[in-house]
Amino acid sequence: MVFSSMTFVPLFLPLVLLCYFAFRSPKARNAVLLAFSLLFYAWGEPKWIFVMLLTVTVNYACGLFMARTERKKLKTLYMIIGVSLSLVFLFYFKYFGFFTDVITGLLGIKNTFVKPVLPIGISFYTFQVLTYTVDVYRGKVQVQKSYGKLLLYVSFFPQLIAGPIVNYTDISQSLGERKIKASDIYQGFLRFFIGFAKKVLLANTCGIIVDKIAMLESLSFAGSWLMAFAYALQIYFDFSGYSDMAIGMGRMFGFRFFENFNYPYISKSVTEFWRRWHISLGTFFRDYVYIPLGGNRVSARKHVRNILIVWLLTGFWHGASWNFMAWGIYYGLLLLAEKFLLKGVKEKLPGFVNLLGTLLLVLIGWVLFYYESLADGMQHLGVMFGLVKAELTDPSAIYYFKHYLAFLTFAVLACVPWKAAADKLPELSGNVAKNIGHLLKPLAITVLFLLALSIIVTQSYNPFLYFRF
Repeated sequence: MVFSSMTFVPLFLPLVLLCYFAFRSPKARNAVLLAFSLLFYAWGEPKWIFVMLLTVTVNYACGLFMARTERKKLKTLYMIIGVSLSLVFLFYFKYFGFFTDVITGLLGIKNTFVKPVLPIGISFYTFQVLTYTVDVYRGKVQVQKSYGKLLLYVSFFPQLIAGPIVNYTDISQSLGERKIKASDIYQGFLRFFIGFAKKVLLANTCGIIVDKIAMLESLSFAGSWLMAFAYALQIYFDFSGYSDMAIGMGRMFGFRFFENFNYPYISKSVTEFWRRWHISLGTFFRDYVYIPLGGNRVSARKHVRNILIVWLLTGFWHGASWNFMAWGIYYGLLLLAEKFLLKGVKEKLPGFVNLLGTLLLVLIGWVLFYYESLADGMQHLGVMFGLVKAELTDPSAIYYFKHYLAFLTFAVLACVPWKAAADKLPELSGNVAKNIGHLLKPLAITVLFLLALSIIVTQSYNPFLYFRF
């Protein structure tokens, strides 16, 4: 079940809200959220819910064992058991088939292993439960004695299948008792409407452009650039729209999730881009991999090692294939270049040069990210930069560019934080203008939401990119 579906929007979400607010006690409300979260996950893949339940159960037990002992070695052992089992499940479902292919290919033998179906959201909920176990071990948070609360933390449906990755320390108090104001529900709905409109109106339309060009028999120079550009917009609006919906729903139920995207396409460096893109994933790798390895408080050689390890894992987290590994290494090398080779150089360049240069590098990265085959990705990049012989343009690319030009222009403008820019301008008419803005904003957002909802009713094209992770 996806958020942008006619099963979820008019049926599932209203039913959850109705049942949730029918009770006043935090315990009853948690029970409602837990029941609907498990139903949400089991809707498409009921058998894989047991993997999640076993993961939570083992880490819950390990947390209790850590709390009952003062011996450091035993605590370390329990932490390792919880973390290891969680990663074993992730490795088996997501990576075992890849390594089997590699090993059998090297040995020249037939691979008879049947790859298992990847449980939806396993990459996200695995990382979430790891934050609990590791932080209990570190003493950053008290052990959760209620199994139901821990299960709710991991399975909470707004962020279960595609994040944002919520650190347990940031939500532990809200699992007990939370106050919900009318303004929280109102702001939550507005945020959900924004995300829904971004997903349906912007991401899905960009996806149509990408899919149509990808189906062409041959790729022209113009087509390769248009496809890469449209995919960059699609993946941003798709994932940030989902995050908006998750943050909005969380607020409706009294939870405050941190932002996961902060207008990444206005970045003037790759470093800044990754501070703005998928913030929760970057925060996880920083806190649980980069800093434990020593971060930047080590020798230059180890610092380089730490960055490369983090980015190899970041790429591999997205999928078990060579293109994701290449994508991760690509960004690791770019970040190293900015940190050690280009330090001081970028500051001397005009801002728009750094902006365009960063966008170009990000666009190259998205091409590597898009293709399941690394060879196909390199072929596409070869056409983009004139290294592979191809037609300059083709009738389809020209048609799609002309037909979607106005839409693409609007989509680009939607990547810019206009509100933040407007806040810096002097008020033209004081409170009158402010009051008009407060009135028009929710009206405009609601109209866009209704428009997106009408499209979902009439169309079946509604992909979600991050389901594959």
